[in-house]
Amino acid sequence: MVLRIVEAEVCGDSCIRVAFNDGTIKVVSLRGILDGPVFEPLQERDFFARMELDPICGTVVWPNGADFAPEALRDLAAIEGLLDASNS
Repeated sequence: MVLRIVEAEVCGDSCIRVAFNDGTIKVVSLRGILDGPVFEPLQERDFFARMELDPICGTVVWPNGADFAPEALRDLAAIEGLLDASNS
């Protein structure tokens, strides 16, 4: 199965909640990876809030063309989970 995002919402500064077509739901912080000319505008709260779901590609996008693949978001959520677990 090709992984796709079926629902997405902004849930904080540089943070999104995504639901995947495999039934998993993750909250992902993008704060540490918003570098470079395409992603720097996403550091602004108002611009970040303009995120939309691209139903054709099954990913999240912003007006400047910035996007993240569903696999990248799932992997980032897993890494964040491992870091949280190691801090417990």
